[in-house]
Amino acid sequence: MRILVLGAGGIGGYFGGRLAESGQNVTFLVRPKRKSFLERNGLAIHSEQGDYHFNPQLITKDDRVAPFDVILLSSKSYHLEQAMTDLKPFVDGHTAIIPLLNGVAHIPQLQSIFGKDKVMGGYCVIETTLDSMGEIIQTSPFDKLFFGELDGSKSERAQKIAQAFSETKAEFKLSTSIEQGMWHKYLMITVLSSITTLMHAPIGPIRDSDGGINFVRSLYNEVASIMRAHRAPLADDIVSQYMTSFNQLSYHFKTSMQRDMEKGLNIETGHLQGYLLNLADTYQIDAPLLKCVYQNHKVYKEMLK
Repeated sequence: MRILVLGAGGIGGYFGGRLAESGQNVTFLVRPKRKSFLERNGLAIHSEQGDYHFNPQLITKDDRVAPFDVILLSSKSYHLEQAMTDLKPFVDGHTAIIPLLNGVAHIPQLQSIFGKDKVMGGYCVIETTLDSMGEIIQTSPFDKLFFGELDGSKSERAQKIAQAFSETKAEFKLSTSIEQGMWHKYLMITVLSSITTLMHAPIGPIRDSDGGINFVRSLYNEVASIMRAHRAPLADDIVSQYMTSFNQLSYHFKTSMQRDMEKGLNIETGHLQGYLLNLADTYQIDAPLLKCVYQNHKVYKEMLK
């Protein structure tokens, strides 16, 4: 099975690297500058699951090679339009695309370009970053990638992909409820990214502050109410589950959006918080906490200009 990974950063580089480590035929689609760096230095992963350094197979958008069987799409949402354009030459009638973006707004975008039959569901649970040397640092014990058919079926292609993704040091899990998993991840990442960026703090100080836990619970309930109005398949007790896990998070845990803001980088607020606020307007739901977060993000983005 020929696997193409879009990007070789913290997400694509990590999971693609683990697949390459297990012996799979993996190619990374990267920008010319990243390609030059990786050709000189190789791709390095530093992880609790074991370090790995290798010389990856690389292409750029201008290379012309045969289409791939599976594509892992791990771009940021603000790069999605360009990513879809770059991927077109590498997709044919048999290609399965597994997007790993947060949220759900990208699914219809991908389906409109590549067709519904090409797009599977996917998401990952991992904490990674690129260090100053361009190497991947995976800093927590969880490194899970979930994928599956959006209609919940256990198709032949899904089972073939699951077989190819097995026997790695990361966890690749075939799910028959991938849509629910994506919405659950969306709920969690929206709330955690909102509170850490609004308060400019990791989880510990937020949790320990007077009223902090109640604030987080209120935001979870507000976001969940928007999703339920949209008939998202949330579990009945999902807020309780996430409040339990919130109390177990590391004191120093930071979200990727928080790290991006600390570095003065672009953020995915339109794809995450903004999309939900559009839904709130559609269903006439008041969302004062989420609006406060989004206003904070708009000010941040204005200051980036």
